[in-house]
Amino acid sequence: MDITTLVSPENVIPNLKATSKKQALQELARHAAQITGLNERAVFDVLLDRERLGTTGVGNGIAIPHGKLAALPRLFGVFARLERPIDFEAIDEQPVDLIFLLLAPESAGADHLKALARVSRLLRDRSMCEKLRATSTADALYALLAASEAQAA
Repeated sequence: MDITTLVSPENVIPNLKATSKKQALQELARHAAQITGLNERAVFDVLLDRERLGTTGVGNGIAIPHGKLAALPRLFGVFARLERPIDFEAIDEQPVDLIFLLLAPESAGADHLKALARVSRLLRDRSMCEKLRATSTADALYALLAASEAQAA
């Protein structure tokens, strides 16, 4: 599963402005809805439902909110670098500043899990996260994400 099949340059937000977890999820849902044509509220509700099961703040300043939507034709991602770290109720209780939103069709099954695993591997790389945090433009962030594919191959 390539990161570049999940995220395109227009799905990279270099300075997401949010002061709370809910606001970050709302902004990500709004962006995803604009790109996919899905209903913004439906995307937001799926993300909130998943958060109720347990936080997607995986630690080290990273969150991977995710969910499944019937109307989605393929796996879809949005990467955001927050303007300021926010409380995301992460498992390590540290604020989050890097978010990778992953949406999948309800029929995705194993592909959804493979995509989650790929995103998780990418963001477990401390060096990669340092580079992402030091980069402030969408094009440069996308280039880093795309370059991670070459390293993983």
